Amino acid sequence: MKERFYFDIKTKRPEELFENVKDYFNSENIKKYAKSKSMMRIQEKITMRALELLEIRSSKIRILDAGCGPGFAALYLKEIGFEIVALDIISDFLICYNLTEVNPLVADMCYLPFKPNSFDAIISISALQWIFRDIYNKKMEALLIKLTKSFYKTLKNNSKAVIQFYPKNNEIMEKIGNLFISNTNFKGNFIIDNPNNAKKRKIFLLLKKE
Repeated sequence: MKERFYFDIKTKRPEELFENVKDYFNSENIKKYAKSKSMMRIQEKITMRALELLEIRSSKIRILDAGCGPGFAALYLKEIGFEIVALDIISDFLICYNLTEVNPLVADMCYLPFKPNSFDAIISISALQWIFRDIYNKKMEALLIKLTKSFYKTLKNNSKAVIQFYPKNNEIMEKIGNLFISNTNFKGNFIIDNPNNAKKRKIFLLLKKE
């Protein structure tokens, strides 16, 4: 990982206020999230940026959208020609829109139910902060380690994964990066867009399976 970048967000966000993602995303919040046009635009922009980082040169590849939510990223990727599998642990997310063409699957992204070398790329948008958000929580750390190994196994050789997420501070961000690198043979680094603007800052972890 590259040189350190310091930040610390003081405002408490949903992942800090709710122990489990399913507690926060009840039927009311799922509906609000899924119907938000601004959230859809944000997710599409993040997805476009993720594609730039993946450096994909052909649309004839298979991409996993891990933690897909209502499918904003998956539907966009399908629209521009990719084969998509959209996966989320919350089943109600997968019925907000017609996701039939992106092969919706209810599953935990920490335990991907696929054979080794199943995907040409993996993206995960705005989900990882629900998996790991406390560097002192050993249960979260163990779960993240499961995720690192699951992503590595599922991705084809010489392929990439891009994970966009919202860590509370640089300490958590660096811990996540170190856990990916120390528990797999991934090579990777962080890309931080708008690093000095807390509202516009976007953090991506770019990983390559060699």
